[in-house]
Amino acid sequence: MNSSELGVIGDAELVEELSMLTTQTARMRARMADIMAELERRRRRAPGHPAACR
Repeated sequence: MNSSELGVIGDAELVEELSMLTTQTARMRARMADIMAELERRRRRAPGHPAACR
């Protein structure tokens, strides 16, 4: 959505769109954190990995 499109949309629709995007962002951040944690767990379990020897 570009600036000219935003100008013709009402306040309620803009707030709804912002709410939706905020929710999506929060879900994406949570998912990224889950993925990063899983990768860290796998890295630590990997045989022969320097972190596993600590």
